[in-house]
Amino acid sequence: MSNAKSTPPKVLHVHSTFAAGGKELRSVQLMNAFGKKLHHTIVSAMPEQMAAREHIGKHLKVDFPKDFPSLTGFPSPGRLIEIAKAMKRYDLVLTYNWGAMDATMAHGVFAQRLGLPPLIHHEDGFNEDEAGALKKRRNYYRRAALTKSTALIVPSERLEAIALNRWGQPRANVHRIPNGINTKAFAGKPRPNALRVIKREGERWVGTLAGLRPVKQLDQLVRAFAPLPEHWQLVILGEGPERDAIQVIADSHEISHRVHLPGAVPEPAKVIGMFDIFALSSASEQFPLSVVEAMAAGLPVAAPAVGDIASMVAQSNRDFIANTSDLKALEKALVNLAQDEGLRKSIGKDNRERACERFDEADMIERYRKLYSRAIGREF
Repeated sequence: MSNAKSTPPKVLHVHSTFAAGGKELRSVQLMNAFGKKLHHTIVSAMPEQMAAREHIGKHLKVDFPKDFPSLTGFPSPGRLIEIAKAMKRYDLVLTYNWGAMDATMAHGVFAQRLGLPPLIHHEDGFNEDEAGALKKRRNYYRRAALTKSTALIVPSERLEAIALNRWGQPRANVHRIPNGINTKAFAGKPRPNALRVIKREGERWVGTLAGLRPVKQLDQLVRAFAPLPEHWQLVILGEGPERDAIQVIADSHEISHRVHLPGAVPEPAKVIGMFDIFALSSASEQFPLSVVEAMAAGLPVAAPAVGDIASMVAQSNRDFIANTSDLKALEKALVNLAQDEGLRKSIGKDNRERACERFDEADMIERYRKLYSRAIGREF
């Protein structure tokens, strides 16, 4: 652990994966905001997935050690103590999601014996194998692993309730900090050539940003979109193993010419404003950042009522948040929004105002800074 106040505190980030997903990009967002006031080291349970690394500011020096003990495998005492010993040189340990829970357990078991630094765990959601229901054994493991943690941070009301009621965490240790974005970046008009797909005169777009994975149920979105008139196009921004399956569904509904999959985009702020309606179809979400981005871009949202989505959007948008299992309700929401341009604009305006008021990154960054500073024992 660093002692000299002139030396930036050393922070160890233990990730389940460092792919360019929501929790990883939020972590990078905070690192970039804190600048050189902290010295960061990043390890991942899946070392081959490191795409979020490309988003780290060039001004930051970040370590990616290759000799950190494995974060996967049976949690034997021998493996856990090796992980715990590797934490000793830091001032703060930050763990993220289930894939990093062995590191959290190592800290919980050996923190007192080894004099380990404080640990803060971040829980943003669940893997596909827990999308329907949480696994009891994992709940017991989480409860035990978090015994010595300084804090547990969650972005959503549902996760907050789970942490308190299912994982038995003390009220004082659980902090709900909604994800925030640079809302100003989404206010500008997008460039018409920002995607490989060109928006033609008279076209209207339903769009989404999502990994092409089964839990996102993008086949359901294609089905719900199918009844919309010919001038409506569906644009799905993302990559993943379900690409071919999505195209098969589009072919079966004879709308493949209106369904576009141009790939993932590194900067959503430059393209999301091209949409006329933002849509989600996921079986499991907590606090999807893409919904906040759509709101900031002034879009209406059609989505199932998973996670906090219904409470995230403006009041005027809530009639278009469908029952989680009702494909027809999502279809109806899309059809009704597609038919009324004035309604779309009115809801979009309300959503933008709510995003700027509730979900701007400045408040999020400050809350994280205060919590991390308190754990380290000094301001930065």
